[in-house]
Amino acid sequence: MPKQEVLHLHPFGWENDPEEERFKMSTLDYLTACTYNNYALFFRVDDADKARVVDVLKTGLERTLSQVRHICGTIEKDPSGDHSFVKKKDSTVQFVVQWLDSPEDSDNYPSFDEIAEKNFCTSALGDLKRWSVPPMTYGEKPEAHPDNSPVVAAYKLNFIRGGLVFIMHHHHYSNDVMGWAGLVHQLAENCYATVNQTPFPSWDPACLDLSRLTKPIVPEDSKIDGPPAPERHPGHIEAEMLLFHLPKSKAAELKKLASPTLTDGSWISTYDAFSAFLWRTVTRLRAPVFKPDLSAPLLWMEAVDMRRRMHSPKVPARIQHNVMSGVLSSTAPITAPTAAEVISEWPLSKIASYVRQMTDSITQDALDQMLDVVATVRDKTVLNIRIDAHPPMSLLQTDHRDANITSADFGFAKPSTYRHLIDRLTQGVVIIYPSRDLFPESDEGPEFSISYETSLKQALIEDPEWNKFFEYRGVDAIDAPQ
Repeated sequence: MPKQEVLHLHPFGWENDPEEERFKMSTLDYLTACTYNNYALFFRVDDADKARVVDVLKTGLERTLSQVRHICGTIEKDPSGDHSFVKKKDSTVQFVVQWLDSPEDSDNYPSFDEIAEKNFCTSALGDLKRWSVPPMTYGEKPEAHPDNSPVVAAYKLNFIRGGLVFIMHHHHYSNDVMGWAGLVHQLAENCYATVNQTPFPSWDPACLDLSRLTKPIVPEDSKIDGPPAPERHPGHIEAEMLLFHLPKSKAAELKKLASPTLTDGSWISTYDAFSAFLWRTVTRLRAPVFKPDLSAPLLWMEAVDMRRRMHSPKVPARIQHNVMSGVLSSTAPITAPTAAEVISEWPLSKIASYVRQMTDSITQDALDQMLDVVATVRDKTVLNIRIDAHPPMSLLQTDHRDANITSADFGFAKPSTYRHLIDRLTQGVVIIYPSRDLFPESDEGPEFSISYETSLKQALIEDPEWNKFFEYRGVDAIDAPQ
């Protein structure tokens, strides 16, 4: 049994904290997935430096918990029927330190080099329960439901031969990916200050102010019942997460290929280009198996970070919680293409332009109107996004490229990369990771973890059109026995 130590961290200065603090969930928080997120940061660290890493992360976490205050505690139901993040004076966050780097563990746990050789795929780690803090692995599960007083966050430091894997758990209601990224950079700066004995970074209290995204409580007689809670669609079959890489040079080629030849000022981004190409490819390859109505539109969805889109007032870059919106092809104010148009009838540039219009349709005003409707729903927990509640061939993209985790200097090292560890797959999800190499001369581009049917994967891996641009890097994740 590997050696481990379980610590319960108080926020720095907790002795002077109020007996209870409540941070109301925003109206927008309810619209994300009701899951735990399970992020892993991979560091290359010499054995001689490992002893101090525990103290550095412990001090850094204590400082960060005193700043990012809503993650120390639990989610509790309010008398109004909504929910709050509740921090008591004696609340702590679990911090587990585990040593998997002894010679006798060499056959049981991979080294840093072995994980790196497998492109930091979740599958390289084996059983995630050994690396994580239960029950906070990813997935829709009863323990994550806000009525069950879920713990908001926990951390686990796993030392391996040649480095470490730092696991950061949080309830998705507490943070989207960019909120988590803001927390990571704040933690890194606190750790850096600890190592270098420099002043600790400040924290803008506005990062916890979600009033802009929180609608007033609606009187009970004006509330409505929401739809049934989403359940997994029965048409899905066994799937895996497949990891692909898009080199920067290939992304530039793809953007040129997908750019419209219009003179009205229209433009597309690299994101629009690879999104269109990915959607076209997987639809073309899946259609003969799932046989969708080619004259009907497919569901395409993307998560859009709203931090740069809020203007009255603007919000700080590291604002916490979920400051994002999902745009759905079924409800957006733009006519969606049919399956046949996605597969071949539309030129690629038209699909890319459609993606651009979808993204641009999510404005602060549009989000305001949506939240006004959400506020009237009696039980908002039924409104969470669940892409696998939709038929096969539906897609949900979440773009992580702005997370910039590899630039976060913890004082003892910078992360080589990170992964959202998954052992309970959600069909239809596409995670777009940022490049691991930030040097301008590098051709390393974004990576794509794509949920894809196991029985169909070889056709995608070997598809000549796909391979002109995308490189296969292995099976990222598989479903674990539950």
